[in-house]
Amino acid sequence: MKYARVLAIAVLAGATLAGTGCAVIRGQETAGAYVDDVTITTAVKAKFVEDKTVDAGAIKVQTLNGTVQLSGFAKSNAEKAQAEYLARNTKGVRQVQNALVVRP
Repeated sequence: MKYARVLAIAVLAGATLAGTGCAVIRGQETAGAYVDDVTITTAVKAKFVEDKTVDAGAIKVQTLNGTVQLSGFAKSNAEKAQAEYLARNTKGVRQVQNALVVRP
């Protein structure tokens, strides 16, 4: 029983390191900053889902060191602007790079 618990903890720790370690190993950011970026990405996506004027499924959100990159497609300039507004007004966001393409 004790062996199974230790093994489970080791597997969980390994999975956590594997999931977060890639960005840290490449020297892009610290583990704490990576977690912050994941939190920001999740918050921006949640705002997109809540806002009915933004198609959350058509917009990809990536965050690195507090800079949010929006990519994908918007149906109008208004949707593109709203997506940028929502991202910009999310806690922890330092900058937004809006690379959304408007297509009818």
